This record gives sequence, C-alpha cells and structure tokens, in this order.
Amino acid sequence: MEKPYYRIQIFIFITVAVFIFAYTRNPPQNPTFTPPWATTKTHRNPSRRSSSISDVGYTHHLRDSPLHPLDPLTVPEINNIRSILSAYEPFSSSFPMVSTLTLYEPEKSQVRDWKTCDPLPPRRASVTCVLDGQTHLLTVDLDPSVVTSHVVSIGSGYPMLTTEDQTTAVNVLYSSVEFNNSILARGVDFNDLVCGCSSPGWFGPYEEGKRIVKVQCFSSQNTPNYYMRPIEGLTATVDVDKREIVEITDTGRDIPIPKETNTNYLYKTRSPFPDTTPETNPMSMEQRKGPSFTVENEHTVKWANWVFHLKPDIRAGMIISQAKIRGENGEYRSVMYKGFASEVFVPYMDPDQAWYFKTYMDAGEYGLGATAMTLVELNDCPRYAYYMDGVFASADGRPYIQPNMICIFERYAGDIGWRHSEIPVIGFDIRESRPKMTLVARMVASVGNYDYIFDWEFQTDGVIRIKVGLSGMLLVKATPYENLNNISNTNDMTGPLVSENVIGVVHDHYISFHLDMDIDGPDNSFAKVNLVKEETLPGQSPRKSYLKAIRKVAKTEDDAKIQLKLYDPSEFHVFNPARRSRLGNPTGYKIVPGGNAASLLDHDDPPQIRAAVTNNQIWVTPHNRSEEWAGGLLVSQSKGDDTVATWSARNREIENKDIVLWYTLGFHHIPCQEDFPLMPVVSSSFELRPVNFFDRNPILNARPTFEKDLPVCFATARSY
Repeated sequence: MEKPYYRIQIFIFITVAVFIFAYTRNPPQNPTFTPPWATTKTHRNPSRRSSSISDVGYTHHLRDSPLHPLDPLTVPEINNIRSILSAYEPFSSSFPMVSTLTLYEPEKSQVRDWKTCDPLPPRRASVTCVLDGQTHLLTVDLDPSVVTSHVVSIGSGYPMLTTEDQTTAVNVLYSSVEFNNSILARGVDFNDLVCGCSSPGWFGPYEEGKRIVKVQCFSSQNTPNYYMRPIEGLTATVDVDKREIVEITDTGRDIPIPKETNTNYLYKTRSPFPDTTPETNPMSMEQRKGPSFTVENEHTVKWANWVFHLKPDIRAGMIISQAKIRGENGEYRSVMYKGFASEVFVPYMDPDQAWYFKTYMDAGEYGLGATAMTLVELNDCPRYAYYMDGVFASADGRPYIQPNMICIFERYAGDIGWRHSEIPVIGFDIRESRPKMTLVARMVASVGNYDYIFDWEFQTDGVIRIKVGLSGMLLVKATPYENLNNISNTNDMTGPLVSENVIGVVHDHYISFHLDMDIDGPDNSFAKVNLVKEETLPGQSPRKSYLKAIRKVAKTEDDAKIQLKLYDPSEFHVFNPARRSRLGNPTGYKIVPGGNAASLLDHDDPPQIRAAVTNNQIWVTPHNRSEEWAGGLLVSQSKGDDTVATWSARNREIENKDIVLWYTLGFHHIPCQEDFPLMPVVSSSFELRPVNFFDRNPILNARPTFEKDLPVCFATARSY
C-alpha cells in the first residue's frame, strides 16, 4: 500500500491558519513576495500538543507518577527533565531541538526481579536532540537531577524528523522566487497549495554533513484528498539547519495535475450510497457484564490467563513487555520480555528524479507513536474498549498528550476456540464446541497518506497473534495518460493506471519486529525444525516416501538467519533448554509465519543497505540494550552501518543465551483501481504459538456459552 509523498499529517497552528486565511483571500500579485499560503502537513499537531495538558479530561496527567519500572515518563518527569537540560551548561544559552525523550529502561535483571510494592529502580531518561547541526545523545538521571551521559554522534544518520524540521523546510521553500514562479506557471492557486516533507534516504556524499529533507506539493482544489492531485516533478531539497535550499528540480511542467473527480472520501460530504450499494446494518458485540479485562496502575493489563505491561512509545508506537501466562499450577510463566515494531521500510519502485529517494523508514524517520492519531470510537475500536493516552515530549522539551492512541478490547467474531463432534454410529453422541474470545491491543499510525493498524492479540490457548493492516491513500504519480489505449508501451510505466492521469507506483512494505523472548526465563535457544523427505527402502512399505522432522539447534547468529521457502518447510522454535515438560520436551514457543514477501532489491542498492534487516525474514541476536532498532538508532540519512545485519555479522554465540528474535512481515503492493481514491484494508500476520509449553490444551476447561448468558435482543420491526 502507500506512502506519503512527504510524510505529513496535520494542520499547523490555528493562529497561523487564520493568518494564512487572511492572506490567501487576496493572493499577492508580485511573484517575488513570500506567500504564506498552503497548509503545512506535519506528523504531530502543535496546537494539540501545546494546550492539551490543561484540557479538561487530561489534567489528571499532571498528577501521574510511575508505578512500574517500565512505565513511560510522566508529565511531571518530562517537565523536570526539561528543567535539567535548560540548566545544563551546553544548552543553557540555546535549548536544543528534542527529537525523542523517553524512559531509559532499567537493566533487564532489575525489572525481572522487581515485585509490586518494591521501590522503583532509579528513573532515567534517554534524550536525542539536535543543536547546531549536531546530534546529541544524553542520559538524564532524575534523582539526582543530573546529566549522567552526553555523547555527540559522529557516525552517519540523524534522529527522527520533528514537526519543526518539516515546518522550517516548507517555509524556506515558500521564500524561493524560483519555486513561486513554478507554481504560478502550473496554474495552481496558492489557496489550494499543500506542501510537505519527505525523508531523503541516503544516496551519496553530497548529502553528508547536513540534515536535508525533500519538499513536494499537491493541489487541494475541490477535494480533501490532495494526495490524488500531485504536482509532478517539482522537488526541493532543503537544509533544515541552515534554512536554505540546496536544489530545486522541476521536470514535470508538461504533466497535468490529476482532476479532483471521485477523490472525495469524507462521509459528510461525499455522495450518498446508491441503491446498487445498500448499507449494512450496524453490528456490535454486547458485554452486559462489562469487559473481563482490567488495566491496573495505568499500564498493567490482566485478562483471562494473561498479564502484560503496555505502554505508548513515540518511535515504536506501542510496546508489550513482560508478557506472562498462567500455567497449570496457577503461577504466571514468562513468555516474552519485550515486543514491538522496530522498523517499517517502504521502498517505491520508480527511479525517476522525483521518486528514487522514496524509500521510507517510518519508525526511525517519523515515529509510529509520533504519527499515531486519536482512535475513532465504535469504528477503530468497539464499544467497551479501554483507551490509553500517549505522553510524549515535543521539540521544545515540553510534554504533550496523544489522546486515545491505544485501545484495548475483547473480541469475539464467531470463531471457534476448540470443538469436536462424534457421529452417533458407535454409541457416542458428542457435540462439544467453545467460542474463541481474544484480547486485542490496537494502535494506528497515520504516516502521511498511509495508515498502519497494529494489533497484538492474546488468546487463551497461549497464542500471541501480531497483525498489521494497511489502509489510507495511494502515493500516486501524475501522468499525461488517461487510458491504456493511449499508451504504446505499458512496460515503461512504474505502476498501473488507477484513474485518469494517475499511476499507482509499485512499492513494498516491510515491518520488522523486535521480539525479546523469555521462555520460562532469559536463557533460551533457537532451533530450526526441518521437514525432510525420506524415501522408503525396497519392500519396506507400500509408501514410497514420507516426511520426518529433523531438529537443529542454532549455535551462532549465522545459523539462525532464515529466508522462508515454500519448498523447504520448517518450524522455528525458541525454547528453554533448562525447563522441561512432563514428558521431557523443552518448553518453548514457535513463530508461525503467515503471508509474507521478500525484498527483491539488490543488496548493494542504498535503500536495501539501510534496510538490510529485510535480507532475511528471521534473525536471532544476543540481547543487547543498544540493539533495539532494526535500522539503527539514528536512521534519517543513515548509511546502513548500524543495523541488525551489521550486528549479526559478528556471528556471536546464541545457544542457551538471552536472545532476541527478529521477524519481518512483508507486502508487495501492485496498486489497482479498487485502491482509488482510498484503499480497503489489506492485512497479514504471524503467531507466537506454544510448543510443549503446556502439558495439555490450556483451554480444555473453557466454559461454553449458553443462551441464558446472553442479553435478550429483538430485531427492529421493518415494513416492506
């Protein structure tokens, strides 16, 4: 599915918008004048950020205090950190631009040993910021209030782009006479101009030594869906620190801007459903006794036989920690210490001057939490959902709220948990079935034109299902062609024609997950269980061949690099060699891939070097707190020298160690007309499934549902 031309999302300050409105009613005639037109789309909403702490309903965040070692930083803590940084000598005269300000998590052993009511480990913060073009990495100790570590990065890469970076770049472009003249020449009304920023990737030395972004524009004339109306071939490269234009390319003046016809998708303003497309009746899952899950101390979720810690994160979106499930003896057993989406790689397959750099690393360049929007009640999440706010720090170090960015809810979609029936021919008349109820933690990141729906679904049989859904708008390319009949050679196109003058460029999506598995403790091993064909001996059996499971334990990181192959079927187990089941099998979990895709780019292609985690679908590395982000700590403009691939090249020992499993879920997207003007959700998933972890089916005693358990409902009478 699609990526924003420019990773942009929301309107700038209301006050600025009013100022813009005043000018755009009477656009200036002098093309050398710097017009304040166009609405800058950015990832975070500054107006919400600056005022939300005092909004009614959010004042309770002023009183928040951490209750668990992994609880995110609170509003008071963020305010304290800002005060510490303001008094810190290198920043006392000029406060840096904060990219990320998050909890510096305690050591894993401290968290594992901590018990409720114990004193919390020391609270620390990890801060990534930019000052005078340099990236500063700091650790701040909240008690005492001091900076305990400060490093200036000298390697490749920069932190996440902030709203201020993007606003600066767009404003710099607006001051360009060359750019303004190009807009006038294309006949675009300044009132309708929408411009935004795109990450540049890394494509050579000329980009080094400066933080740059690419700026491109659309026309929003008569439509809210400006993504379908690109101003093709006009691209500006802007140095955001020096606030100057590096280069403007303008190669598409002969390409028309696509029309707004059929692009509107808003419910309130689009045409009503025609009779040929009748609406369905609303549906809802009723819970007359209310939900059966609880959220204790703001972040600890308990449901059925599961307990886990859940928190919003500005980069990962949401993080699941210390996931445990109750065993047969009633005690909670460790399954996973920490799991989250570590990177999202989206390369577009067009070498054109205005497209080649569109090879996005969404988590590291924009932040999945930073782009998370308030969820739509009853549509994104059902009734009885519990909502969790994100508490983050803005570029000036002040706290702001991302309201209702995560929801938690129970789901029953008519699925079956387990069942069996017996035909009553041999004396048994059995009809046994149990409904499948699950718990879902959901977050949606709206990274410009694209919406990523992340679900972590917990099941009573011990399964954790991780699902990613893709929706939003295509990232399209304008073309002179309106119909395939006008095109002599469609093989020259970089995607199908999805509407008049609109090409949906072919692209991929790869979501890499960091899965720190702790099966009954931290010391685990990884095994590949191959299904191998065996041929029978002459006269041994009427069969000619059969399959046999051959288990091989990985000794080093090289042994655990897995590329999925349909004709090399295998299972992939993480297990605890020291913990055995009743029958002597090591307790474990297996990763069960679903539909997937592999990157076909050359390994020496610059985007693929940066996203080398997609060279394999599975990696296993030793636990290392500095190795959490699949594309590296500093991703924007990175060269790919700090990735899973570079870490794993050391080929460290992983047998009976504290290990991390990396899994990459992939999509190839060849757009089609049904993706215009808005894409229906396409999804894929994988599972973490117990294997010899329980001595028997863990939901054998699940209670069936009876008619008396359900509310009495009647259909509304209808006249025909």
